[in-house]
Amino acid sequence: MKKILSDKYRHFVLYFEIFMLLLLIPLTYNLIPVNEGTKTFYIPSSNIDDVVKTLKSNGYEVTWMDKLMLRLRRTPDEGWYSVEPSEHGRFLFFQHLYKQKTNELMDVVVYAGETKDELTARLSNDMKLDKKKLLSAYQMHAYYDEADILAQRYTIARQADENETMQYMFLDSRRKLNTFVHKYFKHKPELMELKIVHVIASIIQKESNSIDEMPLISSVIYNRLEKGMKLQMDGTLNYGPYAHTVVTPERIKNDKSQYNTYKHKGLPPDPLSTVTLDALKASMKPASSDYLFFMLNKKGTHNFSATYDKHLENIRAFRVYQNEKNKQKQEANNTYSKSPPKS
Repeated sequence: MKKILSDKYRHFVLYFEIFMLLLLIPLTYNLIPVNEGTKTFYIPSSNIDDVVKTLKSNGYEVTWMDKLMLRLRRTPDEGWYSVEPSEHGRFLFFQHLYKQKTNELMDVVVYAGETKDELTARLSNDMKLDKKKLLSAYQMHAYYDEADILAQRYTIARQADENETMQYMFLDSRRKLNTFVHKYFKHKPELMELKIVHVIASIIQKESNSIDEMPLISSVIYNRLEKGMKLQMDGTLNYGPYAHTVVTPERIKNDKSQYNTYKHKGLPPDPLSTVTLDALKASMKPASSDYLFFMLNKKGTHNFSATYDKHLENIRAFRVYQNEKNKQKQEANNTYSKSPPKS
């Protein structure tokens, strides 16, 4: 009898120890601190691997048990999240991560024709971020000197830091670029092929924001390149610090860079600035034309021509319009200056 009781007691102790061990494992796990990485970040999809990769890239340690916790309730959806790890135990942090989406968002517009310096300066001002850190993050993700980020609207968490902000803008741009590539390329393009498309798109963008005119301008670029002609386009001189300056005859004469297509044949060495998807589409699908020239007209659009004589005619017509406009402006100013002062 004593032996039976002794065996039962030993079994009880063994089961109790196992029970306590099983109880201590989750308790101990819950006490393991969650690293205080970046608290605001963007999860690109609900795929568990993307969630884990995002957490790890923002400084969080993710174990196999953490993955289990993420799966037990609900894997976070794509979106911006703002978390406070110190307020939760490890169980709750991973189980409730899907609830931590932030509603504190803001829209940021990237304008066509902006350079990376202009873009980061404006983001720095609007989002109260450090310009140097933004520029450094841009350069870390960029393929080209300019034009990696599409000109469009972005929705960003107000508390996102410099790296998360840039990372999201590149993510969104690259997704749209991938869709563009699948539609317009029959093969996977080399990086240099895409660079050429971006260079042409940036020239188109500098010459006109009209979606209707973009394919026509694209056709002029391709036609002149095929004939071995210099592009001779003002827009190519709107690079870097000259992004929004008026191109003068003196500038054309004195600019010795490869961006000066009045002096050098072929395309500029790099994209000029940000572009829209419409400009990219036009660079891939130019209009079918024999145009070699285009000139601004009084309507603010362009007249296209296939011959130099017709181009000269368009230039003269625009100069007559400019002279008339300047004359009317001068007459209006003279009339105003001669008017008696009001009592």
